This record gives sequence, C-alpha cells and structure tokens, in this order.
Amino acid sequence: MSKKKLETFADMLGGYDPEEYKEQEKGVTEIDLSKLVPFENHPFRLYQDKQLDNMVESIKEFGVMIPIIIRTKENNVYEILSGHNRVNAAKLAGLTTIPAVIHDNLSDDDAILIVTETNFMQRSLDEMLPSEKAKAFEMEMQALKRQGKKTSWFFDENDSENQHEYRDESTSTTELSKWRSDEAVGERNNISREMVRQYRRLNYLTTPLLKMVDEHEIIIKAAVELSYLKVKEQNMVEEALLAGDDYKVDWNKAKLLRTYSKNGKLDEENITAILSGEIDKKKKAKKPAAFKLKPKIVSKYFKPEQNQAEIEEVIDKALAFYFETLMPGKEAIHEQTAETS
Repeated sequence: MSKKKLETFADMLGGYDPEEYKEQEKGVTEIDLSKLVPFENHPFRLYQDKQLDNMVESIKEFGVMIPIIIRTKENNVYEILSGHNRVNAAKLAGLTTIPAVIHDNLSDDDAILIVTETNFMQRSLDEMLPSEKAKAFEMEMQALKRQGKKTSWFFDENDSENQHEYRDESTSTTELSKWRSDEAVGERNNISREMVRQYRRLNYLTTPLLKMVDEHEIIIKAAVELSYLKVKEQNMVEEALLAGDDYKVDWNKAKLLRTYSKNGKLDEENITAILSGEIDKKKKAKKPAAFKLKPKIVSKYFKPEQNQAEIEEVIDKALAFYFETLMPGKEAIHEQTAETS
C-alpha cells in the first residue's frame, strides 16, 4: 500500500482551520485518550510545572481548542505526532477524549517532518535546548535525505491570506547530498547550514557533556570540538571538569583537546594541564622580541662576503664571551630565562 504524501500544512490538520473550529470540524475526530501513544524518540521537552498547570487550567475552561495530529498504528492505537503537551494536560484536566486529525498510511519520514516542523512553528528556536535542536535537526535531515525531496511548509507572517506556502524541489536521493540536506534543514528553520552542522555534531557528545551544553556551562563552538573526541576521552574530560577547581572549557581549550586527541596524546595528565590552563601558559611564555641589526653596524664588523650564518655565529660567540667575562653572575640568569622560554 502506498503511503500518503503530505503537500501542505493544511494536510497535516486534515483541512482544519483553528479560526473556524466552532463552525467547521472537517477531518476532526474525538479520540479516546487511552488509545494514544507518544511518538517514538520524541526529541522535544514536554511542559512541566507552571507551564503545564496553565495549559491544564486553559483546557478546563475552554477545552482543547486545537486538535492534535496522530497517525494510525497497529492494535487499534494512535501515535501522537503533534500535541503531546495537550494530551498530558487533557488527562490532568480530567478529559477522556481529545479532538484529533487522523492520518492513515503516513510514511515514517513524513511523520518525522510533522513532529519537528509543528514544534518549530509553535516554539522559538531560542526556547529550545541545544540537545533538542541537535536531535530534531538530525531527524529532519535524515528524513529529507531518505525522501529524496526538499519539502517545507513555510510560514509567512506578512501574508495572512496564504500563510503556508509549499515548496517542492524534487530530486533523486543520490543528488540530495549531505550538504543539500543540511541546507534544506537550514532553510526550513531560517538558520544557516553551518549552524545546522554545529548542532548536529552535539549528537556525538556523551550525555553528561551534552547536559553541560544545555546548562550553558559549555558553549556550542567548544562543544563541537569536544564532539570529535573518543567516548573514553570525553569521559575523562567530564571527570576532570567535575574534579577540577573551577575548570572551564572555552573554544581554545576545546580545540587543544581535539588536537591532542588527534595526535594520540590526550591522557588524563594532558587533559588536566589543558583545562587548568597550564599548557596554554607555557605556550604563552614571553620570548625575546626579534630584532634586526642596522646595516651600518653589520658593515662595521663584518665583511660583505660573509653570509648570515657566519655573522650569527660570530655574534653568538661574542655574546657568550660578554656574559661570561664582562658580566659575571649574569650567566645563571641568562640560562634560566632560556629554559623557561
């Protein structure tokens, strides 16, 4: 049996228009809440505390004003594609049924696109955790690649008569390369392809490090660098961060960790040295500033046919004689400075 292909945002709602809900219920059915199951691997947080309480109170007073979107599953149950929060709030409000738009024979990829796009429409990207965007962008990109088609439901705030414009750029799955898929996801969510790439890299972080990103303890650019570390190395970084005295991972430290990992030198000792800033301090130790001898000084002591190597050798011997003979006691200071530079 062929799967139904969605072509417009109205198709998601089965022809439902929220503004005309009381006058028109085309495609809307009352579904028993006990028959609903959440979408598998749902990438978004659900409402809690006050946000959930407010929705419960609203439903108690006005009912569920916007129907949820579901698809038919086996054993007479339905999978929620849009409306997980409304379902939870409706149960807490004491309802037994909820208005829904049912899609039969819907492909898994179209289901994924409905889940991600409806959430992106209802919530600002700024409201989402980095981990949510990372998982949602990955799901969306893989769905688009499998479809071999770049589709989107674009919302135009300035066009009240035609708010949802469908764009369809058909191409073969082979032609829809990785970068085209990244670009498609970026266009759908009004962000750059590079931002999509960065958020997708977060999926390679261990759970503890990803939590630190969500809690703003690690910035995105640094997290991207850490995502290239092996799992064992990420675990060591996490342990060092927890054990260290106010250790932080900025972009430079993360890049250094990645470099050491690439060179096979990222052990516990080096991780601690990098996070503490010790390695960076050694690299930034002051060195004598380079300078050039004036031509008149060179011509005063050296012949024109002498090359640079010969001149440097003479200067080196002359300085050694100067510090050893004419500046007694300065030799130790000179050697100490050389060792720490």
